[in-house]
Order: sequence, then C-alpha cells, then structure tokens
Amino acid sequence: MKRRKFIEHVSWTGLGIVWAVGENGLLTACQVGTSKTQPASTTTPFSFVQISDTHIGFHKPANEHVTDTLQKTIAAINALPVQPAFVVHTGDISHLSKPAEFDQAKQLLSQLKVPLFTLPGEHDTIGDRGKAYEEAFPRKAVKEGLQVWDQGGIHFVAVTNVLDFGATGKGELGQAQLDLLTQDLLAQKSDTPIVVFSHIPLYDLYPKWGWATADSAKLLSLLSRFASVTVLSGHIHQVIQHSEGNIRFHTAAATAYPLPAPGKGEQPAPVKLPENHLLAVLGFRTVEVITHQDTQIEQHSLG
Repeated sequence: MKRRKFIEHVSWTGLGIVWAVGENGLLTACQVGTSKTQPASTTTPFSFVQISDTHIGFHKPANEHVTDTLQKTIAAINALPVQPAFVVHTGDISHLSKPAEFDQAKQLLSQLKVPLFTLPGEHDTIGDRGKAYEEAFPRKAVKEGLQVWDQGGIHFVAVTNVLDFGATGKGELGQAQLDLLTQDLLAQKSDTPIVVFSHIPLYDLYPKWGWATADSAKLLSLLSRFASVTVLSGHIHQVIQHSEGNIRFHTAAATAYPLPAPGKGEQPAPVKLPENHLLAVLGFRTVEVITHQDTQIEQHSLG
C-alpha cells in the first residue's frame, strides 16, 4: 500500500482504556463499546496518557508506516476534549537506538501539547546502554534509572529495567535502583496510591520470551504494604491484565505493531495482520483520575 493511501485508510480515532481511582483508591480499568458515553462527572482532578513501543525505524510488513501511526496517535491525544496532565512513553521509542531514529521520534513527540515523560525500552539501549536515548530525551532528577514525582495525591514511580536485558534474557532493576526504591517507598504513607511505570512487565508474564523482570519480587515486596498499586508497562505490544494481592498489572498496546499472545508461536515476532485489522490493535491509553467509581468510559477502536 502506498503511503498516501495508507494515511487515507487509517482514519484515526484512537484505542484507549480510561482508568479511574475509586473509593478504595485503586486505579480501575473501565471499558465500554462505541456508544459515545461520557463520564458521570465532567470535573476530574487530572488525567494522563500512556503510549508505548513506537519503534521508530521499524520498516517491515507488520507496519511499514510506524511514523504515521505515531503521528496519528499524537494528533488524537492533542484532540482530546480535556488535555491530560502529561503523556508517559513506556519505552522502545526507537527500533535500533540510532540517532536518526531518536531525532525523528523527538520531532514527532515534540508536537504534544503537554509534558512528556519517557523511560527506555531495550530497543533504546542497544550498543550504548541508553546514552543516545538519554541525549535525545533527557530526564529530570533521574538516579540509577529511577524517576519519581507526585501529582494529585498519586505517587508516580518510573523504573528502568532494560539495561541488562540482553545478558539475562529478562528485565532487571539492579540493586542500586532497588536501594533507591526502598528509600523512596518507605517515605510514603501506606494509603498513598502508587503508580509504577516500567517497560518490561514486573511480574512473570511469560519468562520464556523475556516477558518478566528477574528481580521484580524485591520491588513487589516493597509495594505490598500499600493499599493501591497500579503497574503500567509496555514491551509486549498488547493489553493483558493481572493482579497479585493489592497490585494490579496492565500492559499496553503498541503504536507500531502487534506481537503474538504469550506462547502463540516459537518467539515474539511482529505479527502481520490484514490492513483493515492492524489499527484495531494499535493505540494509546488514557488514565482519568477521579474521586468516585460512578464513571462511564468510552473506548475507541480503529477500523
């Protein structure tokens, strides 16, 4: 398909999951169809958007137009009726860590109207342990790969678990980062809602394919005393939900291409879908933080 025809074909409305903080403090994913429903309350403290796995530089049949799907994602976010407080990109901004890929991604992502937070994926650290990524997307107050901030009563934690991915076959946080996490989390009250961002999932989703973090049990132990913990990850290019006690894990769709479901095949290779099916599995996630549970959420699909 020629690029021009592709752009005409992919009329973008966005694939989204909206989250709400209920009376119990838990971030809850709520989904509805295409009934154009609206939230029961139009006033919310804030919202944020998660995008992941843009893989700028990827040029294979699974999606030969990853820049176009990212551009359309950005346009959809900018067109949201209520602008989010920030956008977080949970890794694999580039495909091969090339400076030109980071430059192109930076040009595109600079079009966002709101602040952007990023964390690296393993594709962003090839060959230089993330040096080119950090130069293109410098992060404030990052130490040992950890970034933390507070907003609207939520404590946000962005971890790096990809630097030793090639050596271990899994994600890894490392002791230095775990020590900082220990200090940070001990300073938080147990009733403070915690949201953790990671690239590779922080539980054993499918270790055979590297869809796990080798030392995540240490972090999960630190998180176990909190009443509300939500972990939002990328890496696996599909939406999967999982719970362990008070911790809820949610992976995100990519904007680049889909991967197979866990165990469906010998390896997690990009999946080629019919052109009219591809955009139904690509998208972004909107997280709306509210103070009650009585909320209806609209989920848009592509195609």
